[in-house]
Amino acid sequence: MKRGSKRILTTHTGSLPRPMNLAEMLEASVEGNPPEPAKLAARAHSAVAEIVARQVGSRVDVVSDGEQSKVGYSTYIMDRLTGFEGKLVPSLRVDWLDFPQAAARRSLIGHRPSCNGPIEWKDMKAVQRDIFNFKEALIGVAHEEAFMTAASPGVIAHFFENDYFPNREAYVERLADVMKVEYDAIHAAGFLLQVDCPDLAMSRHSRFSDLSTEEFLKIVEMHVQALNHAVRDIPADRMRMHLCWGNYEGPHHLDVPLKEIIGTVLKAKPMAISFEGANPRHEHEFAVFRDVKLPDDKIIMPGVVDTTTNFIEHPELVAQRIIRYAELVGRESVIAGSDCGFSTFARTAPTIEPEIAWATLRTLADGAEIASSALW
Repeated sequence: MKRGSKRILTTHTGSLPRPMNLAEMLEASVEGNPPEPAKLAARAHSAVAEIVARQVGSRVDVVSDGEQSKVGYSTYIMDRLTGFEGKLVPSLRVDWLDFPQAAARRSLIGHRPSCNGPIEWKDMKAVQRDIFNFKEALIGVAHEEAFMTAASPGVIAHFFENDYFPNREAYVERLADVMKVEYDAIHAAGFLLQVDCPDLAMSRHSRFSDLSTEEFLKIVEMHVQALNHAVRDIPADRMRMHLCWGNYEGPHHLDVPLKEIIGTVLKAKPMAISFEGANPRHEHEFAVFRDVKLPDDKIIMPGVVDTTTNFIEHPELVAQRIIRYAELVGRESVIAGSDCGFSTFARTAPTIEPEIAWATLRTLADGAEIASSALW
């Protein structure tokens, strides 16, 4: 994994806006009206080429395939693994419960099937198609590095309740063994692997709000151990991980502080850690690194642009955010990123307008240039 030796490199969290006709097809699949497979595969293939070109045009250094073929960064596993056909279980953003009038005006409850059987691969070819599409899209395209995302064992267990395994530990362990196949395939293809681990922060207020901090940290520790087991054959410097508190505009007043989990997070094997650092609930947490020494073999990729608003931050503000981190952990240990994905789920009515998402990535690059001039 490259460090910025002469300037601050830029990246993002992985998901990027899908073209409207692709989003419509993916949305239809979720609603039980899947399009003709060949048509969907062809559009996903061309969309990856388009999305890579747009990233390069926006001056993103470390690019992804934009998760173009996936319905969602974690829910895609329903199409690739067996065992996820159980009863629909509601999920609620618990932080909204303190604001019942506001919650009543919003649709906050989603439903996902539980795990109700053995977990095995049923469509490993989908992973290989994603790899092929991304390799094709990168031919002749100038970029620093390329990464692909995959759901962590912990985040899958977060979104899909367990109705089959004897306990959570057994469930997460099985997910680690199965997902290892996808992780290894991405690494073998020559890409950086990004493992998405929002569960390490988000599940505190959405899944485990009834636990004490100490009890929650034991779960975080177990999830990190499972992740490390799954990526044991991949060098640390070929991996990055992302954690967050949920990519949605909401109160977030129940989010676990970064300082409470950072010690356990740093035990994870991936070299680079991506986390939210731009939104109003977490921007102040750069100060955590005044007290926590970043290990020499780690890189941080703080979010320096918000992914839940159609505001476009000023490049000077983006630069200020980058510089704050660089002054604490060293300029070569910082890669400028986004708080989360710009299109966490494939929707025809996304949270951020696609045009504004791309403008935000351009302001990320502008801010990184300003910061680089100040730091070198």
